[in-house]
Parts: sequence; structure tokens; C-alpha cells
Amino acid sequence: MAASSSRGAPAAAAADDNETYLLGFLISKIVGMRYYHGKISGREAVGLVRQPLNTYDSNAIAVFNARNEQVGHLPGALAKVLAPLLDSHLIAVAQGIVPRSGSKINPNAYNLPCQVHLFARPAAAAVVEAALHEAGLDLIHADHPEFALSQAAAVMERTKKGDRDVDKLFSLVGKKEGENQIQPMDPPGDVVLSELFGHQKEALGWMVHREESADLPPFWQECEDGGFENVLTNQKTENRPPPLKGGIFADDMGLGKTLTLLSLIGRTKARNVGVKKARGGKRRKVEDAEEGSRTTLVVCPPSVFSSWVTQLEEHLKAGSLKVYIYHGERTRDKKELLKYDLILTTYSILGTEFEQEDSPVKDIEWFRVILDEAHVIKNSAARQTKAVIALNAERRWVVTGTPIQNNSFDLYPLMAFLRFQPFSIKSYWQNLIQRPLEKGNKTGLSRLQNLLGAISLRRIKDIDIGTKSTVDLPSKTVLACYIDLSAEEREYYDQMQQEGRNKMQEFGDRDLILRNYSTVLYFILRLRQLCDDVALCPLDMKAWFPANSIEDVSKNPELLKKLASLVDDGDDFDCPICLCPPTKTIITSCTHIYCQTCIMKILKSSSSRCPICRRTLSKEDLFLAPEVKHPDEDGSSNLESDRPLSSKVQALLKLLKASQNEDPLSKSVVFSQFKQMLILLESPLRKAGFKTLRLDGSMSAKKRLQVIQEFTHGGPDSPTVLLASLKAAGAGVNLTAASTVYLFDPWWNPGVEEQAMDRVHRIGQKKEVKVIRLIVKDSIEERILTLQERKKRLISSAFGKKGGKDEKEMRVEELRMMLGLD
Repeated sequence: MAASSSRGAPAAAAADDNETYLLGFLISKIVGMRYYHGKISGREAVGLVRQPLNTYDSNAIAVFNARNEQVGHLPGALAKVLAPLLDSHLIAVAQGIVPRSGSKINPNAYNLPCQVHLFARPAAAAVVEAALHEAGLDLIHADHPEFALSQAAAVMERTKKGDRDVDKLFSLVGKKEGENQIQPMDPPGDVVLSELFGHQKEALGWMVHREESADLPPFWQECEDGGFENVLTNQKTENRPPPLKGGIFADDMGLGKTLTLLSLIGRTKARNVGVKKARGGKRRKVEDAEEGSRTTLVVCPPSVFSSWVTQLEEHLKAGSLKVYIYHGERTRDKKELLKYDLILTTYSILGTEFEQEDSPVKDIEWFRVILDEAHVIKNSAARQTKAVIALNAERRWVVTGTPIQNNSFDLYPLMAFLRFQPFSIKSYWQNLIQRPLEKGNKTGLSRLQNLLGAISLRRIKDIDIGTKSTVDLPSKTVLACYIDLSAEEREYYDQMQQEGRNKMQEFGDRDLILRNYSTVLYFILRLRQLCDDVALCPLDMKAWFPANSIEDVSKNPELLKKLASLVDDGDDFDCPICLCPPTKTIITSCTHIYCQTCIMKILKSSSSRCPICRRTLSKEDLFLAPEVKHPDEDGSSNLESDRPLSSKVQALLKLLKASQNEDPLSKSVVFSQFKQMLILLESPLRKAGFKTLRLDGSMSAKKRLQVIQEFTHGGPDSPTVLLASLKAAGAGVNLTAASTVYLFDPWWNPGVEEQAMDRVHRIGQKKEVKVIRLIVKDSIEERILTLQERKKRLISSAFGKKGGKDEKEMRVEELRMMLGLD
């Protein structure tokens, strides 16, 4: 990333108000070092972390070293100036660097010099500079004679001082790791009964190599004087850095990752038995003499439990692995848990126990931790993400077929979990990877490819495996069925779209649009529902909106109910703070929607403002969303009496009948993100002679497993159509009994749709798979497909060799695009 000053801000930066650039740096110190265990051994980049909940100073800015250990904090006077600028996002990022010292750093030093580099958007530059000037702080900008003293990576890259070419370092990492040929490995025969496919043996060999290799981690090298140096951060240490035992197992969905992982765990069990036997003899191999826990913890969503249990039963010798499901009623005894080879638990349970002192999961030194469907932790601020990152483990694995779902920042929490330094520190990730990618810089993409190449294994069914390999997977065809709305439906749709456009134009600038984010999302949600069925959408839309742009919900209980239904109707509505579906939904007086825990943390901080519209909030401004009561879930709601079928439902019925005529025993899965739509589909499908089952997020794990087993069961009376929620059946569920997939409505995120398709197109599938997207012509659905294509290009380019441009989270431009304004 090129550094530049706000004086004559560069045209590139000025052209896009969202771009951040280096304003300059301040010379300061790291203080309070005697109170912390973290050390700094030489020139080193350090992370600066705001701590608004610090009991001693609400302006506190902590300093962490490259091992993510706190070393101290910034002086109180500087923190007092920077904290409000950071909290109000006027400064996008602040980064610290301990400059190179002529003499060796005293490990018992009370303080150290530190350069604090400030990044901001062009529009905020003048405000930031004025605040610094008023506080008497000297900002060293690009025109300043001392600017060349900066040791920031951004400046050093630009000036190419010395021989430290960052991109050259990245290219060497990718090349060095890529030269290791994967040696296939068979699973332990006394544990795993099934024969592995060739690609699974390769994956097992790669994982064992990574776990047992004594290689230095990427970017580390041995110095001539006997110490070790990180060539990227210039950090030096006398002790050899531990190897990175683990990585990202990112094979495409449906290629049997779970069986490969069970083989890895089974191998640990087999070697453990070998250790016990060896202890009876006089000699034993050093490599088999590992002491301590041999227990593997697997963390996954509840929907994936059934997959692990099924795979255990199908492929492993009965009783060969001792398994404990840490869910529901569970032990608090650490010793009890360590008696098992495999512990299964969920992300939400870890999140719940994160702040509980008596949680055994937090205290155990696990032999291995596996995060299955690891894209669940894409938000680094979420409690469950913090909980998995904090786990103690020798070997760490990230497993997901969709490591990038929205943008490259999804990968940062995975790096933090893997403890892959320095990328486990947010400022490093942003500086060296994220910012170049966001600017469409090929450098950023090349670095990301080299980084992933060093620690990942990813094979794609259609390219690396294909039908000619030992997997012999049937082909998958994806088709689009375009649908015309009826005249009445089109009238409703156009009216809603025009209302949305009018509101968007009324809001005008970016800040007002974000301030009324819930209103814009409401229109987008309703347009998507109108494409499915008018019955999903209340048509008294004008009653939703107040005359002024911001309505106080405390005076409007009806608005409160309607906003609650907005969250409930949309299966993809996320809290803007943690980016996860809200738990205990809170609606603020300014009509913005958050999780209760997220917004309460904001209230406890020094800002106490709504993160979206910046309005001052107190506890009295928070309202718990009322529970939304749904029509009867058995499909007997009065919505379904004699109403005409929507154009999309009619199209689905025609397709299902044609498929049935072709093969009476064929089974289909219909995916929708709207639970209410699944309920509405039950009646017309049954009237047309189809036996249906429904699978959605409101069901317990036990009920879901029951539905899947019933659908999988063959025979003339078995159900032929499964109506499934994208989220409930999108991960870890095996639906190979079906051969046709209908995507009833498109999803923002192509990764979620790919997961849904690959519940059917996976190992075990015997028929050719057909995927049909139902898309309404001239509608928001076509625009969603365009957005999906952008995200797919990023995902493929990150692991491949093709160029591409990164996508930010849904921004104002994308909101405008969804309403057809751009």
C-alpha cells in the first residue's frame, strides 16, 4: 500500500472516500511493561488494541507483541487523544512499531520507544490533524523531513529500503512449501474399516506431515549467530519457534473430509496404544513417547453432529474410538473428558462457556482441536470466535469447503485460531493483505495465494478430482429457470420497488442511508419475498414508515412488532456488530437492531452511541423484540385456503412433475431461506400428490436427524420432496438420497448455496445431480446473482492463480444496486 500525506491527498485516495491511507506517525513510548509478561526482542511491529472497558482508564490502548502477548500500553496522555478518534472511526487503524535499536533491548525495560502510525480516510484527515495539533502532538507526515525514519511496512515497501522486499518474501514462502510432495497414507486398519479414496489418502498424508514436521513456521529462518529471525517482522529470538502444527483443510464440499479427519484421529489412537505397549518393554521409539492428553476436540454447528455420528458408525470399527458429546447435560470433570479419544461440541456452547470459570473445555490442554465448518467464526468480534481462539491445543485444524464467504477478512479469525504469526494480529493482516486487496492491488492477491498455499490443502471436485479420478463422482449441472410474474404480482413488486427507491433518494447521502439501514433492509427483504409469493409480504407497507426519517419506537409499539418480524422473516438478517443472527433481539429507539449482549457492551463503553446512526443511547432506549407468532406450522394456516398459487410455485410444480414422470422414484430437495415459504409450499405439493418433509432451523438436532433419516429411507411410500431451510440443511447434512436440487430463492452468499448443493452432490451420490435456480426476470433476484459472481471471483482467485478484486461487506453502493438504482 502506498503511503501518502493529507497535504495534497493522492487522486486515488480522494476518488474513493472509503479508501484509507497513511496520514503519518507519532513518536511515543510503550509504558507499563513491568506489569506484563510479553517481551520485545528487537525491531518489531506491535498491535494496538482499544480497551474501552479497562477499569483503570476508559481511554486505554493496549500494546501486544507478534506472539499476541500484551507488553504494555500507550501513555495515558496520548491514549486520551487517540481513543475518541478511534471510537468515532475518524482514525481507521493505528499501528505501532518498535524501531530498530543500535543496542540489544533490555528484557527488563520499563518502557520502549514506539512509532504510532495513523491511517484515515481523506474526508477525516483534517479533523484528525486538528485534534492532534490542538493536543500539541507532532504528526510526522510524508512531507516532514523525519518521515524517512518511519519503519512501517507500508513506507518501507514504497521506498524499498535495504533488501527487504515484502513481496519477494511472500513468493519464497509459497514456493518453498509447494515443493513438498504429498505422500498418500493409509488409515489405521484396526480403527478405520473403510477403504479411503486416493484424494483422502493424500489429505491424510498431508495432515500427518504437517502435525509431525519440525520445520520452522513460514517466514522464520535460522541466523548465523544461532538465533532465529522472522524475516517479515524482523522479530528475533534465541529459542527455536515451534512448528505450525495444523492448517486449513479446505477441500470442496462433498469430498469426504470427515472420514479423512476420523482417520487422522484414529491414527492418534493407534499410536497411543503403541505407546502403552512400548512402555512394557526396555526400549521405545522417541517419536512414540509423547506424554499428556491424546484427546481431540471437534467443534461444529449442531446440524453437523449427525454427520459425525453417522460417519463413526459407517466407517469405524465398533468401540475403536471413545466418543463423548459435550452438549446438553454434560460433565464438568476434566479428568472424565480426557478419558475419551474424541469430544464433539458446538460453537455456541463454547461461546456460552467462554466467561464461565468452571468450564473444563477452557482449561484442558487438548492434543488437537478441529474446527469443522470453520467459516462459522468469520466474525472476529463474536464471543464464540474469541472462545475457540482462546482454546489451548498443540495441533489446530480449520476445516471448511468455503473458507471465504464474503471477503478476504473472513480468513483473519482462522489465522488467529491457527496462531499463525504475524497474521494472527489484526493490524498485520490489514496492512499486508487486506488493504492491498481492497484497493484491487494484484500484490494483495498474490500474497494471499502464497499465504494460503503455505498452510492449506484445497481440491475442487470439477477440476482436481473430476469424474476420471478414483472418486468417480457423477456430474453436476446447474441451470436457471427464469420466471415471469403475473400482472398482479408485477404491480405489487413495482409498487414496492418504487417505494424503496423513493426512500433511498429521500435519504440521499451515505450517512443517512446507514442511519436508516433497517428501513432499506426492509424493502430489500420484501422485494425478495414478493418474488416468491405475495402471501409472504404484508401489503400495508405505508403503515410501516413514519413521516420523518427516524421514528421513536417507544411511542410506536406496532413498529416494534414489525421490526421484530423483519428479523424473523429474513433467515439472513445479522446483527451489525457481531455479524451473526441476533440472539435476544434488541431494537433501539432509533429503529436499529442488535443482539442484546452486543449493544449492552456498547452502552458500557465510553461512547454509548448507536454504532449505525451515532445517536446517544441509554438502557431506556433499548426494547426487547416481541416474539413473532407464526401461522400454524402443520401447513393448515388460513393463508393457504383457496388462494391462487404464485408464479414461482406454479413453475416449481411443473418442474417437479416433469422430474417425477421421468423417474417416479427420484427425490428432490427444495431450498428456501424463508421458513414461512417452506410452510406455504407444503399444501400445494401435497395436493399435487407429493409426499413432503420439512427441515428448518426451529427444529431440535434430534428432530432434524429424524427427518433426514426418514427422507433417506427408500421404498414406495417414502417422501420424495424435502423442503429445507438453507441454513438448517446447508452444512454437514448428507442428502444423497435426492438427485435434484431446487434453489427457490437466491442467497447473497454463493458459499451458502454451494454448501446446499453439495449436501446432494457428494461422495455416496449414484445419480447425475441437477441443480435448478428459480429466478424472477427483471427483479432483485437477477441483481443478487450479479453480486454472487463478484464474490465467487474472489474465492476462486484466492486459492487459484487468476486475478480478481476483493469485495467489502455490503456497502451503500450494493444497497442501491439491490433497489435497481445503479
